[in-house]
Amino acid sequence: MDYSQFLYMKEELSLIAVIVLLLLFDLLAGEKGRKYFSLTACLLLGVHTLANLIPSAPAEIFGGMYYYTPMMTIVKSILSFGTLIVFLQAHTWLQREDTNIKQGEFYVLTLSTLLGMYFMIGSGNFLMFYIGLETASIPMAALVALDKYRHNSAEAGAKYILTAMFSSGLLLFGLSMIYGSCGTLYFNDIPAALEGNLMQILGFVFFFTGMGFKISLVPFHLWTADVYQGAPTAVTSYLSVISKGSAAFVLLTILTKVFGSMIAEWQAILYGIIIITITMANLFAVRQQNLKRFLAFSSISQAGYIMLGVIGGTAMSMTSLVYYVLVYIVANLAAFGVISIIEQRSGKIEMDDYNGLYMTNPKLSFIMTLALFSLAGIPPFAGFFSKIFIFMAAFKSGFYLLVFIALVNTVISLYYYLLVVKAMYINKNENPIATFKSDNYTKVSLAICLIGIVGLGLASIVYETINAFSYGL
Repeated sequence: MDYSQFLYMKEELSLIAVIVLLLLFDLLAGEKGRKYFSLTACLLLGVHTLANLIPSAPAEIFGGMYYYTPMMTIVKSILSFGTLIVFLQAHTWLQREDTNIKQGEFYVLTLSTLLGMYFMIGSGNFLMFYIGLETASIPMAALVALDKYRHNSAEAGAKYILTAMFSSGLLLFGLSMIYGSCGTLYFNDIPAALEGNLMQILGFVFFFTGMGFKISLVPFHLWTADVYQGAPTAVTSYLSVISKGSAAFVLLTILTKVFGSMIAEWQAILYGIIIITITMANLFAVRQQNLKRFLAFSSISQAGYIMLGVIGGTAMSMTSLVYYVLVYIVANLAAFGVISIIEQRSGKIEMDDYNGLYMTNPKLSFIMTLALFSLAGIPPFAGFFSKIFIFMAAFKSGFYLLVFIALVNTVISLYYYLLVVKAMYINKNENPIATFKSDNYTKVSLAICLIGIVGLGLASIVYETINAFSYGL
């Protein structure tokens, strides 16, 4: 065995080094040293992200068990970037006296899930993929229930682990069918053995069911609102963007690389799933008063939009999906960042609690507004261009009616996003949330998100302008 092949797994090795260093720091730093745990974790993850920004040449190692492409470096860097923002936002929550959580547990468990996502992204074999999936899922269940002295967190953890086990079992059953009919688990070998027989179609359906749970697609979404509401807000924000983004990219990769010959079957399934997901999530989001449940149904709707980048199965689809995930990370984490800091300072999480927020906390109201505008797809913010690109990818693949239905649903989503804006700026409140200052960690995270929302939008305008001139328009 040539051990030099491990060098192609530089992102995974680098992340493992970060996890080991944090474990040693937790063991050896002592009480005084642990005061700097958040700073240490953020710095180490930041160095890891920067060190792995430059892509390498494509490679396939360990007999095809693991493969690497430059696009994977981009996706892993985006996920690491999002995790860094979550770490910054979690600082205040972890420092509270009533949290009763060791910081080391949170950081190590979170990075362990990220490592599992890395393995999923780089897998070239369904066995490797499943190992990565479980590596990401099991620590996630612990994170959801991490605030164990709060009833809602424990309940959310139980719901998550039970539904995760069930979906994982269905997915594994589907993989066993594919292995039984194809005789291999390698992504490169399966397409030649696919005949579209009943066992293979059933295997794909069970596989897609398991992935639908990870991405929160309807009708596999029933766990999402309860888990998002009960889990600590920092964990909810991580679950809503990082986990969803990695699963969507992996699904697109497997559909195109493994099930390319069954494209008519999986496009038909995705067609119906996308319509139901976007429509139902938008209708249920209108009814929500708890802001974490509100963003839960918003994230389900966003998952439907992300699937527009999957259904085409083209290079343009993959590019638009990756860009959409990046924009979704900065916009959603900005919204969750505001919710988290207000929850920590006042304990308030209902939409009515935000009435008159602009009068006492104008900066937080402004950031929340920009985040919601981006999620709704209002120009000139980044979310508008991410939706345009992903609509164009689906449109060029011939899904005209699907794109039209998605566009109609953006009007519904705009309505319920503006409900929060209306509460902050227009609704009266005799006892609004008191004025307070955020900690430096939260300020940095919100500043990064704000730069991302505005900066990516401006960059998209420049890109489209250059494109227009290049075509002589």
